[in-house]
Amino acid sequence: MALLLLEALGALLILVFIVWWTMFSGRSKGELKSDAERDAPPEKPGDPL
Repeated sequence: MALLLLEALGALLILVFIVWWTMFSGRSKGELKSDAERDAPPEKPGDPL
């Protein structure tokens, strides 16, 4: 019984690691911008939202 629980815990840890890895190991500069965002002129730093 203990071996079964240990195996289930190991599988859970692997699952959590895979989810964590896919969530937080993205591109170093973020996601690629879409065509519309790339073609738009850059915003001025002082402009309000």
